[in-house]
Amino acid sequence: MKRVAILSASILATLSFSVSAASAFTVSSSDISQDKPLTETQVFQGFGCSGSNISPQLAWKNPPAGTKSFAVTVYDPDAPSGSGWWHWTVVNIPAETRTIPAGAGDAAKPKLPAGAVQGRNDFGYAGFGGACPPAGAKAHRYQFTVWALSADKLPIDMNASGALVGFMLNSNVIAKTQLTATYGR
Repeated sequence: MKRVAILSASILATLSFSVSAASAFTVSSSDISQDKPLTETQVFQGFGCSGSNISPQLAWKNPPAGTKSFAVTVYDPDAPSGSGWWHWTVVNIPAETRTIPAGAGDAAKPKLPAGAVQGRNDFGYAGFGGACPPAGAKAHRYQFTVWALSADKLPIDMNASGALVGFMLNSNVIAKTQLTATYGR
């Protein structure tokens, strides 16, 4: 009888893990892959870099209950600035959204859902700024993060710094999921 109880508990634990794993909040992309180098498409145009500066397609699934909006950030923790480098911040993405297309970070060609707001990147403008680590440096990590938020709108405008956006996100986060790509030159 004791063996049956232990076996039953083991089966239940396995089933619980399977259900939890199946419903994990995840992000994916048709343009970039986990721990793989970015292509020239996602590399900045300027600062000595000569890429296309196009934000990648991103998709996410299984957001947690209570999600009222999403945000997307791209951050380089390896930048030699003392505080990393914000490449992209987007907030107020409607809760029903599950994907943003490639090129959505171009403020001149709006492809983001209505109501979404891009903050200022560390290149100094609102929109996507691609990878551009110093020449000869080891490959940097670029963290593409989708945030599930408890607020439907954050008080962010196109002049908001990455630090301000980060503060607001951390104050309203329910869950986040991340895809990290690399790039060196």
